Amino acid sequence: MKQVISGESSVSEQESVNLVGGTGSPYTQKMVALLRYRRIPYRIQWGQPEAACAALGVEKPRPIFMPTFFFEGEAGLTAECDSTPIIRRLEQTYTGRSVLPPDPALAFIDYLIEDFADEWCTKYMFHYRWHFDADADNAGTLLPLGMDVSMPNEGLQAFKQHISERQIGRLYVVGSNDITAPVIDASYRRFLAAMESHLSNQKFMLGGRPGAGDFGLHGQLTQLVGFDPTSRAIAHEVSPRTVAWVDQMCDQSGLEATRQDWVDLEEQPESLKALLNEIGRVYAPAQLANAAAVHAGEKTWECEIDGARWAQQTFPYQAKCLRWTNEQYQALSASDRELVDSVLEGTGIEAMLFAS
Repeated sequence: MKQVISGESSVSEQESVNLVGGTGSPYTQKMVALLRYRRIPYRIQWGQPEAACAALGVEKPRPIFMPTFFFEGEAGLTAECDSTPIIRRLEQTYTGRSVLPPDPALAFIDYLIEDFADEWCTKYMFHYRWHFDADADNAGTLLPLGMDVSMPNEGLQAFKQHISERQIGRLYVVGSNDITAPVIDASYRRFLAAMESHLSNQKFMLGGRPGAGDFGLHGQLTQLVGFDPTSRAIAHEVSPRTVAWVDQMCDQSGLEATRQDWVDLEEQPESLKALLNEIGRVYAPAQLANAAAVHAGEKTWECEIDGARWAQQTFPYQAKCLRWTNEQYQALSASDRELVDSVLEGTGIEAMLFAS
């Protein structure tokens, strides 16, 4: 029997996956949509994962962020919050309606898209949320209410001031500043244009059913399209298909997916290339510069992205992401690697695949 987070249990609750997160968390939205699509029973508590860990006497993950999942295993109850390995864990625990393409070459492209969504598209989200005064005011108000809608006004104002000052002060961490703002904005608009083109050809990134990459993109876009005013206005202007897609992705439990819904990599529409081009154009140079800084023991890094100087804090985790991407690539057979290479040729992603 799985332990629930709080409250009374029914039979269905005892079999559910349990997690704590927030409505304003893109990774929470990513995982809740995935659970719905896979028809995995779940219970989500809106709130702070730290408080849930303390209440349950569970050691906090380091770092801890939303959503945090609670899994019962041989060692007892544990807390985990890295969405990519959690998706793979759920694949092993629950059968059917997989979000991982069975074809290795296609699965690698799906992995690239998910990684780009989680590690670069979140820069769009964080930048638009906290760089502009109107967006920061919106987020400062709604994020606390998303955890407790009945929060007293006095507490709300104090929480709003705390979270706003903290997050605005952390813009430098993701590289958002007055110099990089035009780069982020241009990348976001190109990304939306690529989505608009691709969604005119097929309903999901790799065919007629969603992959893990779709849910990664969906999570970030729930905020960009549905939460933050400036990025929402841009999305409605540039890509109405993306706006509609985000609404549909929220609950795809009614989609009856078949294996044939995956489109072979060599048969993907040309529009997929625009999305891959954006990954190579902005994410690849960032990953390479960050990994070099981690290797050198430097706390910050600089490089040129899209013709502009980019500087930000070094992230050891993103260096791990680059290593994991390489491990996925090296695990491909020679024929699958050749197919992937032909699709990625000229995108700029190639530079990521041979980095240490």
